Amino acid sequence: MANLGFVGLGTMGGRIAKRLMDAGHVVTGYNRTREKARWLIEAGMQWADSPRAVAEAADIIFSMVTDTRALQAIALGPDGILAGLGPGKIYIDMSTVNPAFSRELAAQVAARGAAMLDAPVSGSVSTLEAGQLSIMVAGDREVFERVLPILQDIGPTVTYVGPNGLAVAMKIAVNLGLAVQMLAFSEAVLLAEKSGIPREIAVRVLLNSVAASPMLKYRGPFVLQMPEEAWFDVNMMQKDLLLALEMGRNLDVPLPTTAVANEFLTAARGMGLAHQDFAVVFHVLARMSGLEA
Repeated sequence: MANLGFVGLGTMGGRIAKRLMDAGHVVTGYNRTREKARWLIEAGMQWADSPRAVAEAADIIFSMVTDTRALQAIALGPDGILAGLGPGKIYIDMSTVNPAFSRELAAQVAARGAAMLDAPVSGSVSTLEAGQLSIMVAGDREVFERVLPILQDIGPTVTYVGPNGLAVAMKIAVNLGLAVQMLAFSEAVLLAEKSGIPREIAVRVLLNSVAASPMLKYRGPFVLQMPEEAWFDVNMMQKDLLLALEMGRNLDVPLPTTAVANEFLTAARGMGLAHQDFAVVFHVLARMSGLEA
């Protein structure tokens, strides 16, 4: 069993750390708000007072934070992960961030004699808890092979995609599809409802049709009842869409449906729904359609 570290113990990060603990690994963790990690400490996780302390205590260090700025905050500086790395250590970042910064950070990690992989995940709380999470990984192939068994303790589907930064790019490509699908699903439900079909029946039919993706099967029911805790809120999804739109401009790839989905997330923020799950775009479109969400 490996001696692991984990920085960023939020909704997904905390549950991933728990899966690693349940697999028998020793985990040392840090979170900006210690109270959110209390349940992990009570379950046996060792606490460290800084990201640097986590990196110094572990052989393989994971991180999962909200955005590029948050990754800079935990990775750089005298108390950052980078300062605690040394020869032979492996740093695995699971955040969805700017690919260029991820590559820059990987170069700084290599300069300290360590190795970095970017390894964002595809899935939700429900797929994680069901042991069905998918992980995409980029970096040195040999390093990937060394940590593969540990990554498989998190989820069964682990795919190597290439050099540093490409896994983050792949994750952004995946996530733009989630927002677009959710918006299209919302349009379909509302069109059926305004035709006279009860919303519950429209949802049931759509989720048993060829249009139902795995994401829609677990998030589609949110148009009937939103979760008390957002699985992936409007702000987080919009962050990913903005990363996608930036990549599209840089790579000369037009992303028209991504741009439209992004505007609906902006509308959700304008309605005070920023901290709701991004499925709340249904409520935005329902109001525009003259229906109660």
